[in-house]
Amino acid sequence: MSAFDLPWLVADIGGTNARFGLVTAPGARPSDVAVLPGADYATLPEAVAAYLAEHAGGVRPGAACLALAGPIDGDHYRLTNSHWSGSIRDLDVPYARLLNDFEALAVSLPHLAGDELVSLGGPAPEHGVKAVLGPGTGLGVGGLVPSVHGWTAIPGEGGHATVPVFEPREIEIVRAVQSQGLPHVVAEHLLSGPGLVRLHRALALVNGVTAPDLTASDIVARVDDSLCAETVEVFCGMLGTFAGNVALTLGARGGVYLAGGVLPRIVERVRASAFRTRFEDNPDMAAYLSEIGTVLIVAAQPGMTGAAAWLSQHARTELVG
Repeated sequence: MSAFDLPWLVADIGGTNARFGLVTAPGARPSDVAVLPGADYATLPEAVAAYLAEHAGGVRPGAACLALAGPIDGDHYRLTNSHWSGSIRDLDVPYARLLNDFEALAVSLPHLAGDELVSLGGPAPEHGVKAVLGPGTGLGVGGLVPSVHGWTAIPGEGGHATVPVFEPREIEIVRAVQSQGLPHVVAEHLLSGPGLVRLHRALALVNGVTAPDLTASDIVARVDDSLCAETVEVFCGMLGTFAGNVALTLGARGGVYLAGGVLPRIVERVRASAFRTRFEDNPDMAAYLSEIGTVLIVAAQPGMTGAAAWLSQHARTELVG
């Protein structure tokens, strides 16, 4: 079997679940999609073997592209919130490639349209440099640059940049977080699922009130709780400033896309919040930012779409090599 042979295996692997699918033709969306609980398998190769045997009719893929939520070092991977680690070479596939999860999301961007995207303000995204960021377990950031041969993804660690605050109340919040043992507060500390919890706790300190320990899901769900509502509002405003910073850093005239597990649950609240105002609020570049569209990805499997797009783009260059 050569690396040209179809089908191709694609996957989007997080700390809890591993999503697998097959690509049966270059440019096609993944089919035969299945979600496997990571805890049910000791290793990634075991999960791959189970998917192929139980959900894909026992086919042998000619190539694979796997998007993983964790650091990648060449052929080696380590999931951030799972015990899985190892080398992609352990898979019985002629050609296999690893992508960071937000690198795969970046590659998916030109292939998303219609009801897979929800506008968060500004014009529709255009052709050009694109950025993607998303609060989930952490705060992922990536970019996508057009090139002669298609698109080039830019993985990054922008979520670990210092937290973007400039309003007096936000400065108070950061000081409250620092008083709880985080001397250097980075964006991910507040703009993520765990960040919502930390932000809620810090706001209680700033407001001088006692608040119960709540999960991120609890905070989002309690729309009639004033502290929870304020937490979400502050979260959206700070996220707008962070997204604007990312847009300026990358020159993302082709649009800023948001993803992750938090935002799809609060779409209308984000749209009604200060997110877009804060995105454009810059003393020197407000006009520039006003011309950049911001959209939320609500597609079911964008990571696998990106992995499939990566294989389609590179099939005739790297796979033949």
